[in-house]
Amino acid sequence: MPVEGLPWLPHSAVLTDDEVVRLVGVAVRRLGVGEVRFTGGEPLLRPGLVGIVAAVAGLTPRPRVCLTTNGIGLDRLAEPLRAAGLDRVNVSLDTLDAGRFERLAHRRRLPDVLAGLEAARAADLTPVKINTVLMRGLNDDEAPALLRFALAQGYELRFIEQMPLDAQHGWDRTRMITAAQILAALRAEFTLLPDPADRAGAPAETWLVDGFTGPGGRPARVGVIGSVTRPFCGDCDRTRLTADGQVRNCLFATEESDLRGALRGGADDEEIARRWRAAMWAKRAGHGIDDPTFLQPARPMSAIGG
Repeated sequence: MPVEGLPWLPHSAVLTDDEVVRLVGVAVRRLGVGEVRFTGGEPLLRPGLVGIVAAVAGLTPRPRVCLTTNGIGLDRLAEPLRAAGLDRVNVSLDTLDAGRFERLAHRRRLPDVLAGLEAARAADLTPVKINTVLMRGLNDDEAPALLRFALAQGYELRFIEQMPLDAQHGWDRTRMITAAQILAALRAEFTLLPDPADRAGAPAETWLVDGFTGPGGRPARVGVIGSVTRPFCGDCDRTRLTADGQVRNCLFATEESDLRGALRGGADDEEIARRWRAAMWAKRAGHGIDDPTFLQPARPMSAIGG
């Protein structure tokens, strides 16, 4: 995020709580969606989030309901969200150093994030996962320390390659910390074993951390999401709905399909489902980051939802 932040959407452009629930209901009942993730931006800033989670958890068939957050405010909301039906949470955390955290996030809130993680664990929003992006010259030396922290606290760590979705459009592949480099840094201190579990459509490749156990005695795991150097486009089964009602069939899509207009224009659920299907059927075979013609989407990650 740039220091000055990003422009806020006009209130009228944002889906209402009821509109969010209706569109998610179409996805669950008519399109076979089995897991719903609320992300951002920052979903904990949404005043009606607890009610939205409760409504989505009440759908039939019931989807698995997850949340990705920066963790600020989670210490207050973990229990209400769990009571509403939230199943699991991912918390973004790129450093354990307070000074680095302030440089990256432009605020002194590392203790609040750590408190949010603890509250999520106490509320049994498990497995509590941590999402980390390593950036050259900023936090690229912290991979082993972050894994030690996650193992000690019973969290599951996921490293994510930095993707061309920054608001400044300054992404440079030559400065990116790759999946191979992340694994090399971890293997300097830990023994990583192949995870026998079926990855299916999950974005993370996972490894068992030899000699460590996670919550419930399960083997401790660490994951790497190599979206750039180890793409998984052929197995991706995700669809993304933005806060203003646009469907994106890929994080890197340069086009969107408008469901808000159809919704507010009186379309019934079957028409909305038809438009959503058409949007997904147009998904390209790959994101094309290595193609010379690749264009970074106009929307940054914070305006898409991860």
